[in-house]
Amino acid sequence: MNYRFQNLLGAPYRGGNAVVTKNTNLISPVGNRVSVTDLVKSQTITLPIQSSSNIHRIAASPDGVFLLTVDDNNRCLFINLPRRVVLHRITFKHPVNAVKFSPNGKYIAVAAGKLLQIWKSPGFKREVFAFELVRTFADCNDKILSMDWDNDTKYLIVGSKDLTGRLFFVDKKKGNYKKPFLFLGHRDSVVGCFFGVDKKKNRVDKAYTIARDGFIFSWGYSGNDVNRDARDDDLMDVEPPSPGTPEREGEDGERIGKKRKDSDGKESGFSEGEGYLSGGKWELLRKDCFMQAPAKVTACDYHKGLDLVVVGFSNGVFGLYQMPDFVCIHLLSISREKLTTAVFNDLGNWLTFGCAKLGQLLVWEWRSESYILKQQGHYFDVNTLAYSPDSQLLATGADDNKVKVWTVSSGFCFVTFSEHTNAVTALHFTANNHCLLSASLDGTVRAWDLLRYRNFRTFTAPSHKQFVSLAADQSGEVICAGTLDSFEIFVWSMRRNLLLEVLSGHEGPVHGLMFSPTDAILASSSWDKTVRLWNVFKEKGAVETFRHTHDVLTLTYRPDGKQLACSTLDGQIHFWDPIDGESMRSIEGRRDIAGGRLMSDRRSAANSSSGKCFTSLCYSADGSYILAGGNSRYICMYDVADQVLLRRFQITHNLSLDGVLDFLNSKHMTEAGPLNLIDDDNSDTEEGIDKQTRGNVGYNLPGSMPNNGRPVIRTKSLKIAPTGRSFSAATTEGVLVYSIDDSFIFDPTDLDIDVTPEAIDAALNEEQPSRALILSLRLNEDSLITKCIFSVNPTDVPAVASSIPYRYLQRLIEALTNLLERCPHLEFVLQWCQELCKLHGNSIQQNSRNLQPVLKSLQKAITRIHQDLADTCALNEYMLRYLCSVSVKK
Repeated sequence: MNYRFQNLLGAPYRGGNAVVTKNTNLISPVGNRVSVTDLVKSQTITLPIQSSSNIHRIAASPDGVFLLTVDDNNRCLFINLPRRVVLHRITFKHPVNAVKFSPNGKYIAVAAGKLLQIWKSPGFKREVFAFELVRTFADCNDKILSMDWDNDTKYLIVGSKDLTGRLFFVDKKKGNYKKPFLFLGHRDSVVGCFFGVDKKKNRVDKAYTIARDGFIFSWGYSGNDVNRDARDDDLMDVEPPSPGTPEREGEDGERIGKKRKDSDGKESGFSEGEGYLSGGKWELLRKDCFMQAPAKVTACDYHKGLDLVVVGFSNGVFGLYQMPDFVCIHLLSISREKLTTAVFNDLGNWLTFGCAKLGQLLVWEWRSESYILKQQGHYFDVNTLAYSPDSQLLATGADDNKVKVWTVSSGFCFVTFSEHTNAVTALHFTANNHCLLSASLDGTVRAWDLLRYRNFRTFTAPSHKQFVSLAADQSGEVICAGTLDSFEIFVWSMRRNLLLEVLSGHEGPVHGLMFSPTDAILASSSWDKTVRLWNVFKEKGAVETFRHTHDVLTLTYRPDGKQLACSTLDGQIHFWDPIDGESMRSIEGRRDIAGGRLMSDRRSAANSSSGKCFTSLCYSADGSYILAGGNSRYICMYDVADQVLLRRFQITHNLSLDGVLDFLNSKHMTEAGPLNLIDDDNSDTEEGIDKQTRGNVGYNLPGSMPNNGRPVIRTKSLKIAPTGRSFSAATTEGVLVYSIDDSFIFDPTDLDIDVTPEAIDAALNEEQPSRALILSLRLNEDSLITKCIFSVNPTDVPAVASSIPYRYLQRLIEALTNLLERCPHLEFVLQWCQELCKLHGNSIQQNSRNLQPVLKSLQKAITRIHQDLADTCALNEYMLRYLCSVSVKK
């Protein structure tokens, strides 16, 4: 089966900066991958592109076509977003702390350590040397933390860790280099610096610098820019006058002003604050302090059009301020940990915040004070998965005591249950699709109602037990759970909420439990090297026992119930006939799952396969092949009949995790051990404390591997969807979803030789709008669908809408939703929506589950437009009342 990576669930954000393109597309790094969220359609997709390590800086071109990602190893990928392919690669020589495209998209500014580099932006062509270094500035005394371009791509303002801001004139000619102008006065690192623009003259007239200690300095500029009208096809060839160095105080308190010499050897003669922007004058207008001091500023952004500054603090509070008067509009606590990113969208009405430690990603509309998006991943590793019977929902349970339910099509979590007080170890959907069961180490098995989102049943044992496995029969009436400590299986009645029976006989933890799909036989596996079959309804005790030579880790039934597969500690998969009680065959999988060497391993990867074993198994829908995953970077697919390996899926190529490489670099080995495991962080700095805390959470527990907080790559749970079209794996990287369905940009619904753009134009010329619209929906191109929709006469909308088949209805609703966001013809689009609901209401109601994401997007778009119109009408009403009252008084 040709499964491909489709999406990543369970971790919407893990660190780095987020960007917003086309006003509604939110791009955020997730480990070594990139996730793109459509805020209008409420859908998220993870690009099938991996970096060598965790991504910590991204930048998008102004048109949203190109994306630049930089990982912890300073390796950069230049990605074409619409096609989701990597065009170019480059490795920087210094750690990159900030990267940004110029407003015209021609250049990329990269803060590589203390250097500010200007690169020419590559294009669509594949070239040997795609990145061209235009200019390098080396004036900073410490690493650069932030930067901003002016609107004309002539100047760059940067903030550095050396407590200063610097204004650079970007000129590609080496002879035109001048010292930057310095913005001085801060007492902490400058984490944000932005240009302010005069809306009337469309020119830079102010600047803001924000320090980590919570102070913001407002700088004003006065003077005429003689080079404003110059053409900057080549980064502007006209050189501004050389700036001077601001005066400073000497030891005796008097003012000292040093004069700089220009390129001709003459003194420039500029005094304090005089002109880098073509001879004008910069001066400090005011100093302000944010209300959250002494909390540190950890994220900030500025919107030039609205003159708004948003600041995120280390205590999880954000503030929104109107500049230049520094008026606090909002001050709200949205997290209990520090905010690591804050960004405006293009219109400035949505604010995006990210908290790396909690995996939170929030989009907040500050005018209506409501959330557009609120997602949070699991804090610790995901332990277990479960698909709903219709394959539309996916439930996850993790060590953070939470159960989350995700919509597979949109990739969003819509409900979180947090009643458990210990790790969730097993999940199971009942056949009616509305009930979810969860088992936990807190000694409870809980039943969740997915219609009312509540816990309506709680099953417990007479004494405290730790449950690690869970199963339910086909009717959902009998619930069974296996224990970790007493080695027993408890059986409850769902309807009566009573403990029916306790099955004893195992001599080790019961980690595998499953009912036969065809009869009432319960199969259990234990670390006592046995698999037992129980008849829960007829007689007490084990029906049959299958013995093995090693501990049995998990088991699963084939969908027809005629075969039972279990994995053992020696890396083998055994197949049994549960009816005749005979061993059918076995697969030796130790060599297949072997691979990957840990930092603490004393043996090479080829000789360290003793600990490699499968901890999760699942059959395909037809039972012809089986998937197996465990303590390795691989997921193996085997053909059951021929006992051969069909394919190996490598979970990740992320070098930030342990166990990904087969061969370690010997130069990283020292007398004290591997270099990566030596803790050399400076605990006096805030970054060092955060890094130590983040690295040690959950990994320095007793019995854990001594890897200094480097997560070990492994698969804890595998599940194939009941439809067989996709499968999910709970891994260290998150929940990986693989699917057979293609998700390319060009995805025609029903393509044949006659479905072409020329055929659509011919149908429009022949005045056949229905045929043209159906052809465009089959071709699935946005521009053609929009063209066909607007070619329909308003009086013909009901007739054309009635001719649309149901299979194309979802795509048409998506197109109408997009038009509502950007189209001025509001009445025409709403007429289309009304006619579709009238004519296809029955079909929409019968297939509400499949159409739910697009219907929600349409509802959100209509609600947003209604709110905007209501606000406008209210303002006009008050204005008319005022004018009428004034005229009456006169």
